[in-house]
Amino acid sequence: MTTASPRRAIDLVLSPAPAPARAGGISLTVLRIVAGLWLAHVWWKVPPDFGEARRTGLWFWTHLAVDHPVFPPYSWLVEHVVLPNFTPFGWLVLVVETLLPVLLLTGTAVRLAALIGIGQSLAIGMSVAQAPNEWPWAYAMMLGIHLVLLLAPSAQYAAVDAIRAARRDGEPAPIARRLLGGWGLLLALVAIVAAVKSLGDPFVAPRGSGVGYPPLQLFLGDYNMLAALVLLIVAGLMLAAAAVRIRALAVTSAAIAALAALSIYVQLGRGEVWLGGNPSTAAVFVCAAVIAVGARPLRVSS
Repeated sequence: MTTASPRRAIDLVLSPAPAPARAGGISLTVLRIVAGLWLAHVWWKVPPDFGEARRTGLWFWTHLAVDHPVFPPYSWLVEHVVLPNFTPFGWLVLVVETLLPVLLLTGTAVRLAALIGIGQSLAIGMSVAQAPNEWPWAYAMMLGIHLVLLLAPSAQYAAVDAIRAARRDGEPAPIARRLLGGWGLLLALVAIVAAVKSLGDPFVAPRGSGVGYPPLQLFLGDYNMLAALVLLIVAGLMLAAAAVRIRALAVTSAAIAALAALSIYVQLGRGEVWLGGNPSTAAVFVCAAVIAVGARPLRVSS
């Protein structure tokens, strides 16, 4: 027994045979979730002008396509079409870069998300790959990751798509409850961390405390105490729905999360944000809403 496990591990690494299906599915799930951390880079796409007035933020990075051309026709398009219509373009980027991580992290319509990711990787690469201190191969790897997600089964675990598949081929309720409960625990943890970091700040501070790990540029949004409380309520409703199998609780959590995200989008750049959040905060609430809506049914069909 003591030698069998190391031998199996060596065989797995060195054998030309494919890895076990379960291990492959879990690995692809991890890859999908890592790719979904696009969420970390939504926070600085701030409406309504997206940095145009101060020549910072999204405007600055978009203008690099003109200052440091990668593909001249694309640079011409940016200079003569995108920059003169920058505000609509900024909203498009915000929508795309919110939709992409939400779909990947929740495992919803993953192939659609992968197509979006391929397009976005190309656009970003053609904008900044020749800029100072950029590494062009990073964008080639981003393309490769999304190509794998497009063609390989990366939504077998921890995914709304797994529930959708089970509705056709099996019993979706246990999968739905696990997904709903797992996200409930994760969101509760984020809410508790946000609440602890907000201790001593005003209850509705216009800019909340950040949750994440800055050394790895991992940001899950800013939260004041009110936002932490709202997120904790959403998480509690999700956990309760998974435990008692009452669909109405999940729907309620989805509604609260959607309203929280909407309030952030409406208030960004126009004054104080009640929840002290940014676009990444809103994306977390959107993820909660998608999971709460997609995790159904919660009861085994008779």
